Amino acid sequence: MLKSHANAILLHADDNVVIALQDLKAGDTAAFVDADLPGQIMRGHKIARRPIGAGEMVVRYGQIIGQAKQDIAPGEHVHVHNLGMGEHSRDYGHAEASVPLEPATEERSFQGYVRANGKVGTRNYIGILTSVNCSGSVAKFIAEAAERKGLLNDFPNVDGIVPIVHGTGCGMSAKDEGYATLFRTLSGYAQHPNFAAILLIGLGCEVMQIADLVGERKIRSDGDLRYMTIQQTGGTRKTIEAGLRELRDLAELANRAERSAAPVSEIMVGMQCGGSDGYSGITANPALGIASDLLVRHGGTTILSETSEIYGAEHLLTRRAVSVDVGKKLIDRVRWWEDYTARNGGEMDNNPSPGNKRGGLTTILEKSLGAAAKGGAAPLTEVYKFAEPVTQKGFVFMDSPGFDPCSVTGQIASGSNIIVFTTGRGSVSGYMPTPCIKLATNSEMYARMSEDMDINCGDVVSEGVSLEEKGRQIFEKIISVASGEQSKSEELGYGGVEFVPWQIGAVM
Repeated sequence: MLKSHANAILLHADDNVVIALQDLKAGDTAAFVDADLPGQIMRGHKIARRPIGAGEMVVRYGQIIGQAKQDIAPGEHVHVHNLGMGEHSRDYGHAEASVPLEPATEERSFQGYVRANGKVGTRNYIGILTSVNCSGSVAKFIAEAAERKGLLNDFPNVDGIVPIVHGTGCGMSAKDEGYATLFRTLSGYAQHPNFAAILLIGLGCEVMQIADLVGERKIRSDGDLRYMTIQQTGGTRKTIEAGLRELRDLAELANRAERSAAPVSEIMVGMQCGGSDGYSGITANPALGIASDLLVRHGGTTILSETSEIYGAEHLLTRRAVSVDVGKKLIDRVRWWEDYTARNGGEMDNNPSPGNKRGGLTTILEKSLGAAAKGGAAPLTEVYKFAEPVTQKGFVFMDSPGFDPCSVTGQIASGSNIIVFTTGRGSVSGYMPTPCIKLATNSEMYARMSEDMDINCGDVVSEGVSLEEKGRQIFEKIISVASGEQSKSEELGYGGVEFVPWQIGAVM
């Protein structure tokens, strides 16, 4: 952030636009603009600082966000009517600016659940995991029956029973990329440290076979896994009865778990943004980037994702890669996405969404530059496929779509035990079994939706709070929630419908 004024902000000396910090009307004068405004401009939207000729690059954050489609006069609104993608290229400069962060001098811990495999959970749920859509209803029936019967009343250390249901698992190839992606996702949830125990339920005849998921060895090293198929067990009613018996046994095991001190290095944060606006790249995202760096300095792990929404900013990440190979891994995923969208009749620049545009974002380049700010300044230590187990500490990238529930599903399958989600328009969601912390990008939305938002980052603009102070606040919130404090989305009961595996390939 370079210069701020009550009604506008200039983010970089090279920028030819400023961002309105309040609704402005025709005849007003915006800071850093030597002309009266010819028309109304909403807060979060861009204003031309100086004349911008047709074909000239429009610059925000000191980076190109698109090309002027026509001449733009000083004071004019810069948006979809006069700004487009244009031709752009990137010098990736692999690993040329990877600077390690100074390790933290203080030792921090949180109260977590240490599992048999050494991983640490932030919650203590029992999961009912389904291999296929066809077993989804029965999984819900079992969870509902357990609640009616008060099954957990005798087990106070268990946070709840979470049915994980989805719309796939059959009608697919058993050999392709889609199958491998779903397999990783289900396996990741089955091994997630926020689940103390898992009941795995299939139908019996599906492509995603229970036997393949379990394999020759159990997919949980602590042994707290039970599994059955509806066809073999004898139908719906008998499966519900058998499932309730298994749940009681699993609850006895899960109830033995107690919170104990664990190093902050065992926290893995999945970082997301959704319903972004013109403030996202100014307030919440860079503040989360500072919190990310703090966690990395303490030996923890943060995951940036949404490959289609770092498009145009990937060159900023490749420069921070710890090696040329890691940088190239990221570009390989970007190239895969270019091919993926092309063969499915889409394009990489079909983002931002209508809501993003109403909030002031115009091109995917602009959106991506703001989204990438969540990654702070730490070196990029590794790049992973969707739902691939994250084994490398530090700041990493996991490939995923920009569709938030799907992206978070992948991050949780990869091991995230906390999700931090920035939003400008106001996102309402949760992601059992992993708690989700919501960051508001602007004070107006926070005031409207404070029951859904954990932290207001809009005060970076409205009150002059420093990004460093806000980043520290987020970092402390992460530790508190990891230790058991409920987030707003948990208080509201979210998380029952947001499991969305990435469905790749033909449905047959």
